[in-house]
Amino acid sequence: MSSDKAITLGLAGTGRIGTLHTETLERLPNVTTVVVADADTDRARATATALGVEFAPDLDRLFAADLDGLVIATATDSHPALIIRAVDAGIPVFCEKPVAADIEGTRTVIDHIRHSAVPVQIGFQRRFDAGYRAARAAIRSGDLGWLHTLRATTLDPAPPPAEYIARSGGLFRDCGVHDFDIIRWVTGREVTEVYAVGANRGESFFTDAGDVDTAAVVLRLDDGALATVSLTRYNAAGYDVRLEALGSKGNAIVGLDDRSPLSSVEPGHTPSPHPAYPGFIERFRRAYTEELAAFVSVAIGDLDNPCSPTDALEAFYIAEACEISRREARPVEVAEIR
Repeated sequence: MSSDKAITLGLAGTGRIGTLHTETLERLPNVTTVVVADADTDRARATATALGVEFAPDLDRLFAADLDGLVIATATDSHPALIIRAVDAGIPVFCEKPVAADIEGTRTVIDHIRHSAVPVQIGFQRRFDAGYRAARAAIRSGDLGWLHTLRATTLDPAPPPAEYIARSGGLFRDCGVHDFDIIRWVTGREVTEVYAVGANRGESFFTDAGDVDTAAVVLRLDDGALATVSLTRYNAAGYDVRLEALGSKGNAIVGLDDRSPLSSVEPGHTPSPHPAYPGFIERFRRAYTEELAAFVSVAIGDLDNPCSPTDALEAFYIAEACEISRREARPVEVAEIR
């Protein structure tokens, strides 16, 4: 970071990820003040007290705090209004995905901010993970030759609460969208067609919400390469997020380390003494820090936006195509969704 400018950042939403972001922000260079707010004012006040940051009793007071940037970690339905309000006020934005709950809402936000110079960075933290970055470099350099297959997994240890599932947007939009984004990012290719299937073998609230707890997806990329994505809410062995990039000359595997929740039954194999990752925060803690450090640089003007709302829309198109494919039991071209 070339600038030594001291900045004030606001944070809206002090749930689990918002609290993690607050802890990270107040340790970053250049950040001298962090002000937090939440619809649950008691929670925001408690977070501010516990972490030694400032508290705003409502959003109006938060926006009045002479902010140099705003981090949005609120419920999805509040994202569009907060993004637009901040951009209209000239405040750079970092917003956890998604931009909005659906494609129409995402397009509305993009159209509103299209001609603004105020940056809006969307939170896809895998882009800042060292393993995914190494895979991207190996692919882009040609070291792997031409890619024929990518295999991605996002396997959660246990499902979130029923009330979350009902408003999550579904497994593809809430969970698989990270895989769809990272496949685009590491390869530099676009997804042209999807085929998705889903299953429910766990709690009934998935079916009640019109969702699935497990899914398998086949993606065709625009250069002919194939990708598979495996998703589940039930992987009690641990949080398992990996990407295998297989090429004509070699391969690159992300997420394969001593904490990967994989159990070999081969004779003579010695299990790792290290515990499996229990969740996304432990697996991606460093990536979250790097992501917010990048946002500080974006807000200061030292770095171009590394993940725009348009990037988020492209991943959302793929997720939407997967949902249609699952419901209609057919391959879906992404061009149908655009």
